[in-house]
Amino acid sequence: MSERVLEGLLDAVHRRAEGGDALWRREERTSLAFEAGRLKTAGVTEEAGMNLRVVQGGRVGVAGTTAADARPEDLLARALASAELGETLAVAFPGKVPLPHIATHVDHVANATLDDLTRMGRALVQQLSRDGCQVNISIEREVSETRVLNTAGAAASYQATAIAVTAGLVRFAGDDVLMVYDQSVGADLPNEADLNALVTSIQARLEFALRIATPPEGALPVIFTPGGLTAILLPLEMSLSGKAVVQGTSKLAGNVGEQIFDPRLSLTDDPLVPGRASSRPCDDEGVPSRTLPLIERGIVRGFVYDLETAARAGTASTGHGRRGVFGKPHIDYSNLVLGTRDGEAGGGRGGASAFAGGLLDGIADGLVVDDLIGVGQGNVIGGAFSHPVALAYRVQHGEITGRVKDAAVAGNVYGLLKRIGGLGNDGRWWGSRWAPSLLLEGVSVARR
Repeated sequence: MSERVLEGLLDAVHRRAEGGDALWRREERTSLAFEAGRLKTAGVTEEAGMNLRVVQGGRVGVAGTTAADARPEDLLARALASAELGETLAVAFPGKVPLPHIATHVDHVANATLDDLTRMGRALVQQLSRDGCQVNISIEREVSETRVLNTAGAAASYQATAIAVTAGLVRFAGDDVLMVYDQSVGADLPNEADLNALVTSIQARLEFALRIATPPEGALPVIFTPGGLTAILLPLEMSLSGKAVVQGTSKLAGNVGEQIFDPRLSLTDDPLVPGRASSRPCDDEGVPSRTLPLIERGIVRGFVYDLETAARAGTASTGHGRRGVFGKPHIDYSNLVLGTRDGEAGGGRGGASAFAGGLLDGIADGLVVDDLIGVGQGNVIGGAFSHPVALAYRVQHGEITGRVKDAAVAGNVYGLLKRIGGLGNDGRWWGSRWAPSLLLEGVSVARR
């Protein structure tokens, strides 16, 4: 089904339903993987499809297709049949309004060949090669087109590019398996400086990890690096979702305007950051994108909503609807920013001297956590976490003394974030999240 049939499909929705919206998207993905320094897989896939949502009799129905020869009337018939069994919901489709300008497409990313990406991978393999270590590289490039229309008059279309480069070293020494990874993600190809920073970060962290240190125990200061912050931020992401508010499971519902966290904690969702793979002029429901403060200097400011959760909560969508070809839209964040991005150009991965964002000084005994095992399990929305470390380092008298094995960290995010020990000067992008290292006091550290 071509995007050109969208207008005709929406005309039919106007005639046969109370309202509706449709999304058409085409995605082309190029993937390469190097294992042990050798190119193992390389390929290109392409998919296009349409998702249609209708409202009929006050009920919502959804249908989707990836069939190139699908008839619009058949898709509409299936959506209307779905609505007969659907939930009653007063969805307020957005009208026609100007969209913010944000560059999401980079021509030379879209035009990069498989050979270009292979050369990038081989260059990284060469730079990272080290005796006794296995080099693994993955490169994924995506080029997409998106178009959204609805019966209220909204119409949006844009093209986007994204490229993710993940590199890592694996060392086997008896029963000790050491894995050190890093990544570069954006809408544009990483330049030479980006790739050099990737290599430097991996090499510096590997050097710290070659020496084994005894794990500390007790309630200790722990630094979570940008890559190790997921366990800390995931409970906030879940509680700041309108879905959790509607379901009554959010720990922050009812706290808007209240000082809940340390004044140094701010969290913003910003789909308008230039050069990021998750930036967009509107969401997948046609709602214009805007920068949304969620937590500001420790004060809860708001939640993210799509059209469905906004209707249930009696509020307006914040432009955070995401949809695939099949199924109904759902809430999704864009670019999450912890703190502020002041001085972003000076931040980054850094080498050994910049490790942990300058937060090591003053720590008599503690940990730096770079990666955890099992994030997302347990009572996440309640804020509790308890995870073995995958990659962590002991800090003694302000110095890294070695890698810690057989240790675990635990605590509750809502308590720990009331007393932040410090934010590092190493703010950087990790996927679609920008964050510096974060020092938290009183994290429970145990030997396993």
